[in-house]
Amino acid sequence: MSMPTDPVANLAALIRCPSVTPAEGGALTTLEAMVRPLGFSVERPMFSDDGTPDVENLYARLSGNGPHLMFAGHTDVVPVGDEAAWTHPPFGAEIADGFLFGRGAVDMKGGIACFVAAVARHIETTGRPAGSISLLITGDEEGPAINGTTRLLDWAAAKGETWDAALVGEPTNPDALGDMIKIGRRGSVSGTVTVHGRQGHVAYPHLADNPVRGIVMLAEALMNPAFDEGSDDFQPTNLEVTTIDVGNAAGNVIPARATLTFNVRFNDRWTVETIQAEIHNRLDKAAARLRLRPGRKEPVAYDIHWGVRPSHVFLTRDDRLIGTLTSSVEAVTGRRPGLSTSGGTSDARFIKDFCPVVEFGLVGQTMHMVDERVALADLETLTAIYQRFLADWFSGN
Repeated sequence: MSMPTDPVANLAALIRCPSVTPAEGGALTTLEAMVRPLGFSVERPMFSDDGTPDVENLYARLSGNGPHLMFAGHTDVVPVGDEAAWTHPPFGAEIADGFLFGRGAVDMKGGIACFVAAVARHIETTGRPAGSISLLITGDEEGPAINGTTRLLDWAAAKGETWDAALVGEPTNPDALGDMIKIGRRGSVSGTVTVHGRQGHVAYPHLADNPVRGIVMLAEALMNPAFDEGSDDFQPTNLEVTTIDVGNAAGNVIPARATLTFNVRFNDRWTVETIQAEIHNRLDKAAARLRLRPGRKEPVAYDIHWGVRPSHVFLTRDDRLIGTLTSSVEAVTGRRPGLSTSGGTSDARFIKDFCPVVEFGLVGQTMHMVDERVALADLETLTAIYQRFLADWFSGN
């Protein structure tokens, strides 16, 4: 039986599976066929929850005596967008000019393809590792993230699984392989603010209360002043208003309400609770100062609704895990990667509650874009990095 040692062939097979979230699209079946010849046992639990799509996941385990390393990732991908704008079919896995094109090439079927190839090469050259390797792969990372990694972790832990360390194969490098290892992430909180007014004719503003005045001022209070200047390990906390809406199609009507949606990415100077308290404080102070029309005595009336599942800030402090990966990257590429907590959230935010976790994968410049693609040379380099990391981590070097 052939071994999946070629990352290009592995990735091409995965890309040809149209696994647009939350559809499995054949991707987990393809991955299962790759890892079973390596000796992995495979389970594919399906999780459901009210109001969210059912999601199929994969948990594969190569058992041995020694420490347990988890590799985590996702086979679901974002929609292709305007398919006519692609120069190569998004699920065709075509190769041109030294690149493999396709949705998920870097985010993150490419990372999975390279890790499987690295394990296969390790087994061919060294034999089974001195420990256990598990693949924790979801189809829900690009979706609501409810029936995916978080449920899969709980399911595996309930079966008695424990892990000593985890590597997430998300595309972490901004420009070239070897640039960056992610060792943590800022926290994330979202919310929606609604200002209540009174609908009326624009020619008679004294008979109405225009909530647009209030929502604009509340938006300004949320964004300014700056929350902080950052910390030793994290970028400054930042809040962005992502939409303001009044649902008004008439140009001569003062609307009855206005809403804004925001997201704040916060560093380790804050917790979910303290950042929410600060946002409440800013809104209350601004609302107390504002009036929707001349002569009005009452402050602006607003509601705030917090998004579900806020993400907590975290920082991994595991010298063996970080040091081994850093030295592996440097040995293969000649570049010493920076240790970063930048960027958005990932499923590492769930894994951190079970074991130390870091992230390292391909260059992410084309992720989610038309003509997403990966250099063939990068697939070979990342496979070599993962193979070196496996050898050194399991040997304790």
